[in-house]
Amino acid sequence: MSSRWLRPEVYPLFAATGVAVGICGFSLIRNITGNPEVRVTKENRAAGVLDNHAEGEKYKENFLRKYVRNKHPEIMPGINKFFTDPKY
Repeated sequence: MSSRWLRPEVYPLFAATGVAVGICGFSLIRNITGNPEVRVTKENRAAGVLDNHAEGEKYKENFLRKYVRNKHPEIMPGINKFFTDPKY
């Protein structure tokens, strides 16, 4: 009975669904633990609206954003240079 449901053609669908669930889980955990606008505990919710711009800036300027800030938006820069640069 299980061979009827687990065919090899379904594995890419399981992989894509697993990646999507993983990305959603990562986003949920990141927002709950790090977002300054999300307050889970009752004490933090009682504080009201805070103007804590430093904490918001720290959340916004994460490692990935800092890493790609000065990079060119190319997927394969070596191949692009090879085909577009006349020096090669």
